[in-house]
Amino acid sequence: MSETAPSPDCKPWYVYLVRAANGSLYCGISDDPQRRFIKHQKGQGARYFKTSPAQALVYVEQWPDKGEALRQERLVKKLRKAAKEALVASYIGLATDP
Repeated sequence: MSETAPSPDCKPWYVYLVRAANGSLYCGISDDPQRRFIKHQKGQGARYFKTSPAQALVYVEQWPDKGEALRQERLVKKLRKAAKEALVASYIGLATDP
């Protein structure tokens, strides 16, 4: 049996939130949020972190493709800060549950 590599269109994409040093939250998408966060820490990839460095990757959610992730990113960016903080709190809660 031969296995074929999955097409690039099937690769999951992620919506993520990064906490900046000033306490603000940055929302973005990536096919590898951990790699992207490391770039943000180095001051690469987003001018947003030039004035307040990236401190922590605080929220990640997976989507089946880039288009879906872009749609979700737009929705998250429209949320008020309190709603974004609720997402972060729920994510941290999931990460610490046994």
